[in-house]
Amino acid sequence: MFLKKIALAGSMVVFAVSAGSACEIDARVSIVGNEFAAIQAVGAAAQECTGAPVETNLTSEHQTINVAGLSGNPSEYTTAVIANSSIVALMNEDVIRPLNDLVAKHGDGLQQGQLIKIGDDIMAVAFMANAQHLMYRKDVLEKAGVKIPTTYEEMLEVAKAIREQGIMQNPVGGAYAAGWNLAQEFNNMFLGYGGTHFKPGTAEPNINTEAGVKALNMMKALSEYMNPDFLTHDSNATNAEYRAGNVAILNMWGSRASQQTTTEGVLEEVINGHAIAPPLTVGGGTTPASTLWWDGWTVGKNISDEEAEATFVAMKHGIRPDMLNDETSPLAVWLIEGYEPTDAAQGVFAAAQMGTTAYPMLPYMGLLHSALGNELADFMQGKESAEKALTGVEAAYRAAAIEKGFLQ
Repeated sequence: MFLKKIALAGSMVVFAVSAGSACEIDARVSIVGNEFAAIQAVGAAAQECTGAPVETNLTSEHQTINVAGLSGNPSEYTTAVIANSSIVALMNEDVIRPLNDLVAKHGDGLQQGQLIKIGDDIMAVAFMANAQHLMYRKDVLEKAGVKIPTTYEEMLEVAKAIREQGIMQNPVGGAYAAGWNLAQEFNNMFLGYGGTHFKPGTAEPNINTEAGVKALNMMKALSEYMNPDFLTHDSNATNAEYRAGNVAILNMWGSRASQQTTTEGVLEEVINGHAIAPPLTVGGGTTPASTLWWDGWTVGKNISDEEAEATFVAMKHGIRPDMLNDETSPLAVWLIEGYEPTDAAQGVFAAAQMGTTAYPMLPYMGLLHSALGNELADFMQGKESAEKALTGVEAAYRAAAIEKGFLQ
């Protein structure tokens, strides 16, 4: 909710720490997180601290290693950079600590909206907002004589026109890699059709529904205009296709918007034609087929109090106001004092203003996300029906939820 309030107010003033403050720590800091540029910038800023080593492991595999990396005693990492989805797994495994004491001691300038609370416990500090939204080649759409789509139905029409005119064979890009990415694309589309993941007030799955079937059928229709290897394309591969001039229209993370034209080797026509638009709706609905996210950092539980304090100090230094400059400001919709939205931020702001649903921060959502990622590939390959695929998802989820004690 705080992201929507921030966006609607048109203000991103969040932190009020002193610019240029020195950072001295006396215990190790070890960071694990995703590899996109905004997080790399935070990691680099945290590494400016002196007195003890600050190490980073920023990788696309972060979600497969952060639980294990925080589970040892002492743990390999002292902090994980997470989002409103991935924090749940860390909390379920009890590997991150409440930050109340550290906020009281070192949190001057942190506003209440940035303190991610579960009950009375502060479990993370958020530093950026994110959402998936439309990116496209305006020159290609103009050549095809089509308008910028506002719905997924219109995206199919755009893709058909581009293909039929011989401009591109596979004009649609999508992070449909089997696993986490494919599941997330389902989540987006499912919410756009008005679906709810669980039966109200319970951990019972609720995806084998009309909304679930429609979501899968729309994803399948879109995939017909994608690279035939779409089930191997995560965000990195999808963006590479776009930068190489092979894709004209895609649903992509706002945190990657600025890199579409600044990465080395991007074709000149892509740079000149690149444009950003709000997230799409689907099925006549008004809620975008997307999800609203925050990214932030945690502090590990299985580390010494000295390491925890050093980690908090270093990570707070990593998101101080004067880390923003001409290079870092376009990398994200920052929740940092002094941030002024750039053109690359407009898609995320639009997502918030349109009432995009926040990714469900429920203790059992991760189990459903994993089940979706494991079970949907056969449908996308035409090997089973949507109904059968969703039945398989619910069965896999129920087994995992029973094992974890969420269902009986």
